[in-house]
Amino acid sequence: MDISLYYEEKGSGFPLIMLHGNGEEHGYFEHQTDCFAENYRVIAIDTRGHGRSPRGEGEFSIKRFADDLYGFMTEHGIEKAHILGFSDGGNIAITFALKHPKMIEKLIVDGANLYPAGVKRRIQRPIELGYYAVKLFAAFSSNAKAKAEMLSLMVNQPNIAPEELKKLNMPVLVMAGTDDMIRQEHTELIAASIPGAKLVILPGDHFIARNNSNAFNAAVRDFLEA
Repeated sequence: MDISLYYEEKGSGFPLIMLHGNGEEHGYFEHQTDCFAENYRVIAIDTRGHGRSPRGEGEFSIKRFADDLYGFMTEHGIEKAHILGFSDGGNIAITFALKHPKMIEKLIVDGANLYPAGVKRRIQRPIELGYYAVKLFAAFSSNAKAKAEMLSLMVNQPNIAPEELKKLNMPVLVMAGTDDMIRQEHTELIAASIPGAKLVILPGDHFIARNNSNAFNAAVRDFLEA
């Protein structure tokens, strides 16, 4: 790995790695860290180009972020972990799980999508318009280039075929909010495509880990301890 990812760690025991969403940082999981540090070694990472992790050179993509996670776990001597990914973090987690299934004990994905059309059109359309607008200025402005890269993650990625998910053989919990930006039928498709996956839809929007944390934490705890 060409960069070192910033992370914060709390607790001890079996590792639980948390991956935030697009344009965010590890602090998204402020309501999960203390809760799960009672029983796990909680590691909340800033994705490449997010928070306090450097951008580095080269490709800026979900697949590369998954490679970064492999590099991080290898660098820190973590042979296996529970992975909790939210939004783009969930997309990274799925991509990582498909490539390195033996490194995951249990997988939790919240508000993830397999491809851009999994996002509700009323949400996706403004993201696309913003992407094409800032892309026009990317050649002249480093800020516009960075913004275009970030939006590109949602406009052009990920690209995972549902049938690929049949390869996943670890226990998987698929989560979303009742008013999520991800179409509910898409979340249901993800769960149905993974053998034995558990599906939990909680009251709330895309940010249930932050806005409905008690119910979110209870569902994750039940899954991890089952």
